Amino acid sequence: MSDGEVMASIMRDHILALLKEGKRVDGRGLGEYRDLEVRTGVIQKAEGSAWVKLGNTQVLVGVKVDVGEPFPDLPDRGVITTNVELVPLASPGFEPGPPDENAIELARVVDRGIRESQAVELENLVIVPGKLVRVVFVDVHVLDHDGNLLDASGIGAIAALLSTKIPKVEYNEETGEVQVLDEYEPLPVKRVPVPVTFAKIGANMLVDPSLDEERVMDGRLTVTTDENGMISSVQKGNGGSFKLEEVMYAIDVAVKASSGIRERILAAVKGG
Repeated sequence: MSDGEVMASIMRDHILALLKEGKRVDGRGLGEYRDLEVRTGVIQKAEGSAWVKLGNTQVLVGVKVDVGEPFPDLPDRGVITTNVELVPLASPGFEPGPPDENAIELARVVDRGIRESQAVELENLVIVPGKLVRVVFVDVHVLDHDGNLLDASGIGAIAALLSTKIPKVEYNEETGEVQVLDEYEPLPVKRVPVPVTFAKIGANMLVDPSLDEERVMDGRLTVTTDENGMISSVQKGNGGSFKLEEVMYAIDVAVKASSGIRERILAAVKGG
């Protein structure tokens, strides 16, 4: 057994011993989030942006909007695409180069939560049906990884989208040119999906896992819900299995926890 495996085993035993007493390494309750900070308007040259600090985890999200072609099967919808960069300085486990499977999974979970909730009114981003639409790029940069990148990134993404202002455009049918005007309008966002992630350690379900907890968890479950309590996505990761009652518990807690987080997001957007 390697030194890393020995340390992980010791940490797991320590965490399990605390959980038997209803405690966690950092003193939180099993259903308690770490301190959350959200700021918007932090990148001057982006159409929208947000910085999120969840415990010691930090992410920066920027939104850029361009003009491009719609997907062939969705000619009457704008396009939204999410990309995640795991900056090497954020964690010893992050390496430079193309996105690895962790970055790809993170981007897909964030993207699915936004897309499936229909948070952005993509039909209102069409300039010429089948030809020209607005393309919304959501770029997530992980600055400091101390666990639960899924929630921090999802919170940052929707906060950035809510703060996004896009320039109005005019289309010249004769020349086929698009003129970008100096007038701006809010990106049409009608839902505020919020992800809530759980780590399963033994028989325990922990909200907002820290990095130490993620290293020893048996499984991970992320539930994204909107302000109406509707589920837009559920993502299971890191192996393991969940009983039906554990999934139902996670959904119930996610709906309740997301309400307070959503208030933080909206307050940050209003203040930003």
